[in-house]
Formats: sequence, C-alpha cells, structure tokens
Amino acid sequence: MLYYSRGSKDGCISPAEARVALCGVFDALGPRSRVLAIPPDITRLNSYAGPLTRFAYEYYGAALTDVMPALGTHSPMSAAQIETMFGGVPQELFRVHDWRNDVVTVGEVPASFLKQVSEGTIDEPWPAQVNRLLLDPSFDLILSIGQVVPHEVIGMANYTKNIFVGTGGSAGINLSHYLGATYGMERIMGRADSPVRAVMEYAREHFIKDLPILYILTVIAKNPDSGKLELKGLFIGDDMECFRKAAALSLETNFIMVDKPIDNCLVYLDPEEFKSTWLGNKAIYRTRMALADGARLTVLAPGLKEFGEDPTNDKIIRKYGYHGTPATLKAVSGNQDLRDNLGAAAHLIHGSSEGRFSITYCPGPDVTREEIEGVGFQYGSLEEAMERYRPETLRDGWNTLENGEEIYYISNPALGLWAHPDRFKE
Repeated sequence: MLYYSRGSKDGCISPAEARVALCGVFDALGPRSRVLAIPPDITRLNSYAGPLTRFAYEYYGAALTDVMPALGTHSPMSAAQIETMFGGVPQELFRVHDWRNDVVTVGEVPASFLKQVSEGTIDEPWPAQVNRLLLDPSFDLILSIGQVVPHEVIGMANYTKNIFVGTGGSAGINLSHYLGATYGMERIMGRADSPVRAVMEYAREHFIKDLPILYILTVIAKNPDSGKLELKGLFIGDDMECFRKAAALSLETNFIMVDKPIDNCLVYLDPEEFKSTWLGNKAIYRTRMALADGARLTVLAPGLKEFGEDPTNDKIIRKYGYHGTPATLKAVSGNQDLRDNLGAAAHLIHGSSEGRFSITYCPGPDVTREEIEGVGFQYGSLEEAMERYRPETLRDGWNTLENGEEIYYISNPALGLWAHPDRFKE
C-alpha cells in the first residue's frame, strides 16, 4: 500500500511539510509498542534520513527502542558521526550491524531464478539474509529509511536493498554485487528493474512479507540556482509501488544527460562522506557513461584513508587492484580469497575503466603515491590539483578555466548519474 506520495523535479518539500507527512502516516497506522528504525549511515549524509529519523523519534518517543544504521559492508558509525547525522536521537538507541556474523538466512532464491534473470551468468541460489534484530517478534513497526538514487549494483538504490544489503550478510551481499557486476553495470545503472532488484523482490515476497516494514524513501537534488540540496520527493509505503514512484522521480531528477562526451572530468569527494575508494569510486561508477574514450578523470579525495571499509576487502583491493573485468574474473577463478569475497571482486570490476579512460586519484596525506599506483590508479598531487582547479570557484557542469582548459566538474558523485546518449540506451 502507498501511504504518501509527493514529488516533482522543480518542487521542494520543506522540513515542516516532511514532518507533517510522516506523522500523518504514523497516525494512520495507529499506535505502536516497539519500533525499529533502519536509516542509512554517514555515507548517505545527504539522504535526508537524519531529519526523518529524528521526526520518527520525536513522534514515537520511548516506543522507538532501536536505531540500526544500514551499514552493509561499511565501517560502524562513530559517536561524532551519529551526532552529525541524527543529533537529537539518543546515542544509546543505536545498534551496529555486523554483516559477517550477526545475520540470519531467511530463505534462498532458487538458482533457476538467478540463471534466468542473469541471462545465464549466475547459476546458484541466493541466500536472503537480514540482521537477526529484524526478526524480533516484539517489533510491530520497522522503518526502512533512505534515498533513491541511481546505483551501480542494483540500478536504483534503496527499498529492499536497504534490508538485504544494508542489514544483510556476507554471502548475500557478495553474490548480489557479483551478479550486478558480471551482468554489466552500464546495463543496470539508472534502471528501476534489474537482475539484482528482481532477486531481492523475489526474496521480499517469499521470505519477509510478514515483517512490518514501512519504506520511507526520499529523492534529493541540488537547486541549480542556489546550489543547496533540496528534498524533491517523499514516498512512503510497504511495497514496490512506493519505490517505483521514487525511482521515476530520481531518474528525472538525478540523471544528468550531457550534451557531448566528457574528455576532462573533475570530481570532488567531500572528506566527511568519502574516506575509502570503496565509496569514492562513485566518481568512476557514476560518470563512466558520460566519459569519452581516452578521457581523463581526476578525483580529488582529501579525506581518503583506505581502500576498503572492511579490513578483508581493503586487503583484497590492495592485493588485486582495479585492472578490469577479464583480469578480475581470472583472479576469481584462481584465488579462494576472491571467491569467498565476491562483493570485493565486483567492486574491483566497478572501479576499473576497462582501459577506456584514465583515472587519477589525488589523495590526502593518509594515502601514498605507492598505494594509489599499487591498485592501478594514476597518482596526482592533491595540493597541485586544488591550486590548479580551485574547486570552490567551479560550478557543477561545464567550466572553462582561465588558461582555456575545459573541464566538467562534479561536486558530489553520490547525488546523480551522468551519461551521454551514445552510452545509455533505454
């Protein structure tokens, strides 16, 4: 059922309006005795999930007993990050999701189904896994909160991904990511329907339909005049209709079709949001369909500290590097550590240009030239790049520097998907 639906590319929902809408849905649902909230973590700081979680806490009070950020494979949030994103929600309510240990397999999607949706790429069952906290029968409402935006693994982020990946386990996350990577991210990104989405929807319908999950989905975009982020859409429901409406608005709002292939692209990674290439490679994922063959992609990464958010994934990235699909698939076939961590293998595929364009990472002081070049990227001096490009003076989109150099600037790759018609086919 769809409880609330509002959104438009040119509109803006104010905090007061969002609060009224959310509380109106809660009123319609009736009293609840114990509520679990599952918002994203700090890597989705701009999702508007922080305010929505606070509104839910203010409404339910003591009945909202647990908040478990949908970490997936990410690092646990620090107390400072929780305060930044959820200030006003007591820290003692927060739980840490352990994706390697604290999960339950609630069912298996048949191998025949995966073989069908993957066009023969994957022929094994998919374990539908969730954090055991979701199965506590004392919860009579689970709030799955998050942003719908183009995504490299599943096409459009959120909805069931927040459950089966955000609170999922290593086996399910690894295979779902590998499915998306081997099927082809350029066939997936920006699409509500994908093989990975189909697998998770099968799991929702067959294994968790009795859980009291309410999906609270946002669409966020920058105002082109003010440059400020705005809540463009809010969709609340308990099934796929709410996701489809949010995905349609996100495609209209967050999908930027460039008028010509980009030869020179500059992407800035906010240090508060991006501290790993696991996250920062959105600069690659989200721009690849807009980049010309032979293009130069420069990534300004002042907050970079590591490659993987998880120690095992970090070790794998350092060992195998971003060297393209053929090299990664060969490594998977010959190395047990990669076969045991297919999500990391998928990430290595996602983070490669497949030799089509160059990638120069300009990290802060915590990552060295040797480390950057060791994983297959070119190294650039952050200090020199910041002085040369002065990102604080740039606007998102096309810019011409004083020396005549033309660049395409992106201030936050997490907010959209960029493509040229030659590489994106409906």
